[in-house]
Amino acid sequence: MDINILTVFILAIFVGVEIITKVPPTLHTPLMSGSNAISGIAIVGAIISTKLDGNIGTYLGLIAVVFASINVVGGFMVTDRMLKMFKRK
Repeated sequence: MDINILTVFILAIFVGVEIITKVPPTLHTPLMSGSNAISGIAIVGAIISTKLDGNIGTYLGLIAVVFASINVVGGFMVTDRMLKMFKRK
């Protein structure tokens, strides 16, 4: 069971690197703004993991909530800045 999880994790790393390196730089900002929904799902999962038995799950869940929240706020700031570039003055 553990080797299967490790295999999927390693394959996800390779696939992610291949996908990200093939994206042109002009599409990075729109893709990052779209990934805010995924970070929102990560926040929900992190909140659920804080309720697991044991102190380690609580602390790791708290750290995950903080990092995912930073990612969401940063994504919205980048999106807002991008949209301001297209407004007429």
